[in-house]
Amino acid sequence: MTGQRTSSRPVTTVLGGYLPMLGATAVIVLPLAWMLLATFKNSGEIVSLPIQWLPTSLSPDNYVTASEKAPFGRFFVNSVVVTAVGASIKLVLAVLTAYALVFVRFPAKKAIFALVLVALMVPPHMSLVPNYTLVAGMGGRNTLWGIVLPGLGTAFGTFLLRQQFLTLPASIVEAAEIDGASHWRRLVSVVAPVSAPTIATVALISIVNEWNEYLWPLIITDDPRLMTLPVGLTLLQNIEPGATSWGVLMAGAAFVILPVLVVFAALQRYIVAGLTQGAVTG
Repeated sequence: MTGQRTSSRPVTTVLGGYLPMLGATAVIVLPLAWMLLATFKNSGEIVSLPIQWLPTSLSPDNYVTASEKAPFGRFFVNSVVVTAVGASIKLVLAVLTAYALVFVRFPAKKAIFALVLVALMVPPHMSLVPNYTLVAGMGGRNTLWGIVLPGLGTAFGTFLLRQQFLTLPASIVEAAEIDGASHWRRLVSVVAPVSAPTIATVALISIVNEWNEYLWPLIITDDPRLMTLPVGLTLLQNIEPGATSWGVLMAGAAFVILPVLVVFAALQRYIVAGLTQGAVTG
């Protein structure tokens, strides 16, 4: 019996672990690989059947055409500004709000946290019309700050950081309080360093969300000089319609995807550590 159990373990490991993992990886990686390879193909190679995976040459003509048809350099700068400013402010507000919900005594704290949970359940698209009316009335249409403003609050980041702060030993915070440290000092010197993986997770998620945001920048801007990369890709599609432009559109999509893939690959280890740290509820 022992020998049978031992011999069945490799089969169980392969069927229950490696095969599902390889299948999930293939579903994610293969379309991305095909898109990147298609940026070097001409239109005939892209639409050919059966699928031609490898291009006949590594000509950058599609990238050159995409850059000539749409100002991707300007789109990139706009995306960097919107992402850097929006993600930074969002992270600071999430850290401060979560700290207040855990360590500061004030009336209606539980009610405010309940509102944060409600915000997690409300689809963000429901706020598009009110946000547009407000931002446009403030003169924020076709401005970078108009793109950034409605997304500065993050209910998910606040919730995740609050759950992490609740897991901290009360003794370390009380020791800092006995030493006369203010709330700001406690946050900067004690709470934030211990919670660095979770804060990094919230930062990374905020960066990815800001970079990939499409619908709101599409609604609030129609000036190509102020468009971000995802919206600029739509502009390129309008300029280059038809099946003959798939290679150019794939090159434009690569401009959008590759920077955030590099950031994600460099920082992805913090996601697992940060989500695990914040997994204990209080």
